[in-house]
Amino acid sequence: MRARRPMLLAIVALCLIASLMRPAVTAVGPVIDRISADTGIPVALLGSLSTIVLITWAVVSPFAHGFGRRLGLGGAVLAAMGLLAVGVAIRSLPGSPAWLWIGTALIGVALAIGNVLLPAVIKKDFPLRVPLMMGVYSAILGGAGAVASGLAVPIADLTGADAGAGWRLSLAITGAVVAPLALVFWGLISRHEMRAVRAAAPGRAPRTGIWRDPVAWQVAVYMGVQSTSFYVLVTWISTMSLDTGRSATIAGVDVMIYQIFGLVGSLAVALVMHGRAARITPAALPVLGILAVIGLMVLPDAIGFWAVPLGLFSGASLGVSLTLIAERAPDHSTSSALSGMSQSVGYAIAAIGPALFGGVHAATASWTVALIILLVAMAAQAAIGLFAARERYVLAR
Repeated sequence: MRARRPMLLAIVALCLIASLMRPAVTAVGPVIDRISADTGIPVALLGSLSTIVLITWAVVSPFAHGFGRRLGLGGAVLAAMGLLAVGVAIRSLPGSPAWLWIGTALIGVALAIGNVLLPAVIKKDFPLRVPLMMGVYSAILGGAGAVASGLAVPIADLTGADAGAGWRLSLAITGAVVAPLALVFWGLISRHEMRAVRAAAPGRAPRTGIWRDPVAWQVAVYMGVQSTSFYVLVTWISTMSLDTGRSATIAGVDVMIYQIFGLVGSLAVALVMHGRAARITPAALPVLGILAVIGLMVLPDAIGFWAVPLGLFSGASLGVSLTLIAERAPDHSTSSALSGMSQSVGYAIAAIGPALFGGVHAATASWTVALIILLVAMAAQAAIGLFAARERYVLAR
């Protein structure tokens, strides 16, 4: 029983931290029109808030590994989540619209550190259950993000006619309501590691050569192309649904279906990344997405149906990418370096996707032509998956 308690505490702490990793981003979209009306900032410009987060992830991710070495994985994640709470609070401050951008930038920095270090934490704390815990972790990412999207407007409505107070309250609650509990639990499981790090003599982080490693680049590009598909779909499914003649309510349901089945796909990672299946899943998984996109091209009115396989594909792809980050590294320290490199490359690639997709649609007035971008990304994911799935470690000599 005593041995189980620390493990249970670690699982609860990981789940609480995971529940903070997406709501601060996903809750913005549903209230973006209210933010525009209150601040006077055009909706088109506010749309760049998500791009700022992705670019911040790309820029900050390479430095997260060194930050983790200085404070320890637990201490660095604790500091990042504290910064996240500060960023959420600043973003919701009344007065100057500058607070919105400053808070968003701080949120991006905090989430970049968490994105990089949490796969390494899972590698360290759950070495025998990496696919299972990666599946749980990625499922909570998607689930918490979906819940925040759904609650953003009802919470904003609690303030009645005060539109400014409404969106600020909504973003504050959805972005950080779990933060105090998460920080307490994470502090409890990390306290011994943080003491050990403080007691150790500070040393300069050795150069790993991770940016020159071919296996690391395979994992990084795999992360990038699957992230491109996800952010394109989560950004544009609703608009594509509306263009088929469906109501705004039904379009919202289509997005919900996509996100729900994304959770199912994430949880399935423990099964598909186990044993011999792990060698073919990274390459075979995009086939599901390709078939769904072709179906969407041929029968766009059935978008509610195609949202099911697309959700399964997206959720499983994220879990597979995170699992590769952990399993292509021989230890948690190398996993942290690989995570920083692959997520930097991955989110730099992903930041281009939604804008390119929207630009192609605007230029051609055709969703079919724009969907070719997804087919290319998924085909690239399948090709790279053939190499990334091979059982090799990064930095192996």
